[in-house]
Amino acid sequence: MFLIVGLGNPDKRYENTRHNVGFDTIDALAERYHIPVKDKKHKALCGTGVIEGTKVMLAKPQTYMNLSGESVAEIVQFYKLDPEEEMLVIFDDISLAPGNIRIRKKGSAGGHNGVKSIIADVGTQNFMRIKVGVGEKPAGWDLADYVLGKFPEEDRKAVNSAIEDAQEAVVMMLQGQVDKAMNDFNAKKQGSKE
Repeated sequence: MFLIVGLGNPDKRYENTRHNVGFDTIDALAERYHIPVKDKKHKALCGTGVIEGTKVMLAKPQTYMNLSGESVAEIVQFYKLDPEEEMLVIFDDISLAPGNIRIRKKGSAGGHNGVKSIIADVGTQNFMRIKVGVGEKPAGWDLADYVLGKFPEEDRKAVNSAIEDAQEAVVMMLQGQVDKAMNDFNAKKQGSKE
């Protein structure tokens, strides 16, 4: 089984915020592949199903962002998964413009507390990830206020397009085409502010 984790915060007031694009991507995959993500276990909302021939578990940790690793480590241990081969984490990235995604095979947390928590609790930073761009915080803004804020309409459209790209990337990565996914999706989109 392959674990696909989307990061976010579980409270209604955080829906559609920048920090919840990981949850949004899981919701889109769940809808597309008819996988209900409703089981409450391992401190997460989970659902198992099949994406293009691969058995997957979709998970949305309910621990709040900064403790995401507690949930992810529990799932990895319970199902005896190899996080370096059988796990993919999807989350927001403020260094990417809205509409862009970036795929990595491994790496540091890059200042993202949810990823930092997963690295600490799972015990490796060598897991695949898809970063969904939410744009840089404006000067003078508090980072927490920015990532917990909602998108302006124009950015939301770009992010929805990025979530579509992320779904395509997930399929390629499940099929072992990580390098191809990186080549196809890591190039900056036109109009990107980067």
